[in-house]
Amino acid sequence: MQLRTRVKICGITSLEIAIQAVSAGTDALGFMFFPSSRRYIEPALAGEILAQLPPYVETVGVFVDASVSEVEAALALAPVSLLQFHGSETPEYCRSFGRRYVKVLKGGSAADVLADAEAHADAEAVMLDSVSNGQFGGTGEVFDWQTIPDTGRPLILAGGLTPENVAAAIMQVRPYAVDVSGGVEIKRGVKDAALMRNFVIAVQKADWSIG
Repeated sequence: MQLRTRVKICGITSLEIAIQAVSAGTDALGFMFFPSSRRYIEPALAGEILAQLPPYVETVGVFVDASVSEVEAALALAPVSLLQFHGSETPEYCRSFGRRYVKVLKGGSAADVLADAEAHADAEAVMLDSVSNGQFGGTGEVFDWQTIPDTGRPLILAGGLTPENVAAAIMQVRPYAVDVSGGVEIKRGVKDAALMRNFVIAVQKADWSIG
């Protein structure tokens, strides 16, 4: 039986965008706590947004090779429900916070992906994203979905997804969840309510066609 594909919209930068995303039917909101990201949000502002969200919305703090103290400081201000590590974090580092986490895999060969997934065996799920020019996700570029090996783990698919191509991605990969950022923006960091709604509808239609 095909489970419903979950949707995460990443790079939330305001309460208005967060509420629009929730209203569109998204399951999770991602907050970029990576200062180099164009979608970076101050943890204090993220905390204010979290306090005003309705119940049953997963909130995700995204970190890239942050120090332990940086992560702890961010969580003190913005107590998200899930951590996402997008850099070269070790399994020991990821589990040191005693919280549920998702690990973005480094990519490379299928063997590399499988080894990385096995190393982070206690992660809630693993994510595959495109990396370009040193950017950690959010590149808007699609990678070859046919190269994805079966890790035996819940898989979150990211990288260049849009309302136009997400259905094809789901049909081919059958991921547990899809993660979108730039594909639902009208300009960098500014999400569009109609694009978010269309993205969720496209995911739902793909699920219905799979049955």
